[in-house]
Amino acid sequence: MTGAEHVDVLIVGAGLSGIGAACRLQERLPGKTYAVLEARDTIGGTWDLFRYPGIRSDSDMFTLGYPFRPWKDPQAIADGPSILAYIRETAAAHGIVDRIRFGHRVVRASWSSSSARWTVSTAHGATFTCRFLYLCSGYYSYESGHVVDFPGRADFAGEIVHPQHWPSSLDYTDKRVVVIGSGATAVTLVPAMASRASSVTMLQRSPSYIVARPGRDALADRIRALLPEKLAHRVVRGKNVVMGTLFFQLMRRLPGRAARALRDRVAAQLPASIPVDPHFVPSYDPWDQRLCLVPDADLFKALRSGKADIVTDGISRFTETGVELASGRTVPADIIVTATGLRLVAFGGISLDVDGRAIEPGEQRAYKGMMFGGVPNLAWCVGYTNNSWTLRADLASQYVCRLLAHLDRHGYAFCVPDPASAESAGEPRPIVDLQSGYIKRAASGLPKQGGKRPWMMRQNYLLDLADMRFTRLDDGVLRFGSRTPASAVQP
Repeated sequence: MTGAEHVDVLIVGAGLSGIGAACRLQERLPGKTYAVLEARDTIGGTWDLFRYPGIRSDSDMFTLGYPFRPWKDPQAIADGPSILAYIRETAAAHGIVDRIRFGHRVVRASWSSSSARWTVSTAHGATFTCRFLYLCSGYYSYESGHVVDFPGRADFAGEIVHPQHWPSSLDYTDKRVVVIGSGATAVTLVPAMASRASSVTMLQRSPSYIVARPGRDALADRIRALLPEKLAHRVVRGKNVVMGTLFFQLMRRLPGRAARALRDRVAAQLPASIPVDPHFVPSYDPWDQRLCLVPDADLFKALRSGKADIVTDGISRFTETGVELASGRTVPADIIVTATGLRLVAFGGISLDVDGRAIEPGEQRAYKGMMFGGVPNLAWCVGYTNNSWTLRADLASQYVCRLLAHLDRHGYAFCVPDPASAESAGEPRPIVDLQSGYIKRAASGLPKQGGKRPWMMRQNYLLDLADMRFTRLDDGVLRFGSRTPASAVQP
């Protein structure tokens, strides 16, 4: 196509996953040409977009960080600026920055069987063609979070803020702050704002499971003091993968005992004025929704200090001076933070088609959690919900490199999961198998998983490690060929 830039591989997104994918591509297939398209004007993705107070990881950095670039900071649970610096330093060290096209928001990608190429269009008119398209833009909208239209919203005289669009000019010093929410963002904001605000109230309509852990990993510190840097990183990473997997499996298999243990640990850290029930007794089992991590018990310290409080109640309406609850009580506020969740979108909101046939995300079945029946030479990078995102994202990137090497070695032009196989994989289930509100709201528009391999998305790194790195690529489901036959791409 005249005026189109052609590369072997096009990576969409320059956040944690996209930079990791580019590094893996350079490491494993140094002869490949590639480009990274980034909608924003800087590197970092999530870690540059979110600027709210206290922004931090909710996974340890030995697993959230890249396996090929050891995390050196003593904090295992790191703040947002530290993570952003780590991503940018990694991009610079591996020479990725010059491959990124900033300000290139992808709006459409079309596959042509006759040329065995994707044609990718951006919002400002640039066009690219590529042999393989790798979507590393995550699964939530960067444009806006989930906004609840609370009754009386226009009556509130103070400022209403959503964490995804935190104003740099917001001054909450000596202000009464109400944070609506009970998830990871809310439990981060409350202790971070309590030091400067007059008071901070976490107003939750339903509670979440919360677990406290040290911000530093004492055992990891000892291992890093004894072993060479790269070996220490591998040992600590392996330790945390195994411990996290065991922790998750025990909770899913013994939900009643796990729930009691979590509540007992919370009760031991609360002031006498705040009871466990109803504030920390969720209506669901552990890991039906993601657990909220509290590093160094900072939320509980804020509650014990008296600068923070927690209220569990329904919301009737906003008033001029605060929030009126279903019980009739009013919580006064100068600032209301609506930590009401994310808005999920598949494929970064990109419109896809194969030979003119539109690909509807909600109708797709995910092969190995990353490719789709009848959609050639495309992968979607999605991480774990029960562990660090990067663990699965890196496995996906290594798998893509294996696929590309296999295509070259055998002279193939395409690879595509057989759509007929997907139909025999059982009833479709959400690809993100959690019961969180923001996931349930978007489930119909997201790809689905099946009930058996390779159409099942497992939440188990150890099993996926063996599957992604060592099993045969030509498994009878993934088809390869020099041209894309019509039978391979029909739904």
